[in-house]
Amino acid sequence: MTTSRPDRRNALFRTKSVEQSIQDTDEPDSKLRKDLTAWDLTVFGVAVVVGAGIFTLTARTAGNVAGPSVSLAFVFAAIACGLTALCYAEFASTVPVAGSAYTFSYATFGELVAWIIGWDLILEFALATSVVAKGWSQYLGEVMGSRQPVVHLGPITFDWGAVLLIAILAVLLAVGTKVSSRVSAVAVAIKLCVVALVLVVGATYFDSSNLTPYIPPSQPGAEGEGLHQSLFSFLTGAGHSTFGWYGLLAAASLVFFAFIGFDVVATTAEETKNPQKSLPRGILGSLLIVTVLYVAVSLVLTGMVPYTALAGDHATLATAFAIHGATWVKNIISIGALAGLTTVVMVMYLGQTRVLFAMSRDGLLPRRLAHTGKHGTPVRLTIIVGVICAILAGFIDFGTLEEMVNIGTLFAFVLVAIGVLILRRTRPDLPRGFRVPLVPLIPILAVLACAWLMLNLSVETWLRFVVWMALGLLVYVAYGRRHSVLRTTPAEDPDKAQSADATD
Repeated sequence: MTTSRPDRRNALFRTKSVEQSIQDTDEPDSKLRKDLTAWDLTVFGVAVVVGAGIFTLTARTAGNVAGPSVSLAFVFAAIACGLTALCYAEFASTVPVAGSAYTFSYATFGELVAWIIGWDLILEFALATSVVAKGWSQYLGEVMGSRQPVVHLGPITFDWGAVLLIAILAVLLAVGTKVSSRVSAVAVAIKLCVVALVLVVGATYFDSSNLTPYIPPSQPGAEGEGLHQSLFSFLTGAGHSTFGWYGLLAAASLVFFAFIGFDVVATTAEETKNPQKSLPRGILGSLLIVTVLYVAVSLVLTGMVPYTALAGDHATLATAFAIHGATWVKNIISIGALAGLTTVVMVMYLGQTRVLFAMSRDGLLPRRLAHTGKHGTPVRLTIIVGVICAILAGFIDFGTLEEMVNIGTLFAFVLVAIGVLILRRTRPDLPRGFRVPLVPLIPILAVLACAWLMLNLSVETWLRFVVWMALGLLVYVAYGRRHSVLRTTPAEDPDKAQSADATD
């Protein structure tokens, strides 16, 4: 008996029903343990977000791009994140399955778009894990007395500090997410104490005259020329993206990196007790906490010293205290940064493994990678991701590749916001633990805000992103399309497929 081949175009955009996604979570061989509460998720969110933004990114962005208006840039970025967080909260409470935006896209846009967003998230989490691990290594050097934890092997520089961190976290994540959450809670307590110290001591050096001009006049510079200029400036010829209003807008796109991570909370949906209530609370609660902290710290920082004193690629939060001779605060900040960046790397690492886990379970990547061990964690994936990120962090100097994390995340945010509108129309019957208010206004504003931030990223970042996506499509055609569980199942059971299509 022969069966007709399914229409390729329809197969590319065939969705995986929410019911099927939830049913897959009960497979014994690939079942994740439900250990996490709303408190655990809030800790994860704060753990991953309070880190690189406060300890490294704030000072560099103020000194090189925005001046004192970096605090307003944080507000702009927070608004975009807040709008998107509402969409993530609805999706995560409706589809409590590992994979975050990948899983959400599979339920709304279909397999091809799901693959694209999954490939995008691989880029986001892998680069973020590796980039922040290198930042952790730099602070380790500060604690060690300015002896950088690197070894020079001829023309190659090996960052053993970053590799050591990833190796330790690989063991923790393999043991279980609950253990990881407890480690995060301790690290979060340490870095919040450090942030409080920064605000209290920094306020004693505060001089309001340093905040003038709040938005420095535009200046030509490397940030605003050629492929380094923002795509918006390139397309419109509107002006340089160094200081001025365009610098402020570019800064909002850069400091967006500081908020990356709240979406990682959604990747733990499958490991959460009562996800319908816990996930929205964890996502929105963590975002609110970190926004207040970022704005407060950036105001104190730029009030302590003139923004010009923070210029260069090596300025950090500790730089302002060193200028005032408060070296004891600088040392405490370095210790706090180690704790802060540790949790950032851990949660990004966790997000990477969960996205790959979901893609493997769907057959778009080898299904054997979705196997879980006795601790209820995907040990194979944890090891593989650890090795890859360790190689990247150990041997590669990222430079402007950090912006790739931003564009990848913003792209995922856009699709999630659009997906809320689609799922509201196609599946209004689904129980939703949280509902985005003012639909369709909020999702549309989220799309516009994220698209605007994307436009203010550099041209070279866009070019690299396009190349990465093209590579992903090749991988999908060569492997994922032919091994997809969703594609192969209908051929074996046509009646079941017809029933599923009717339900959808």
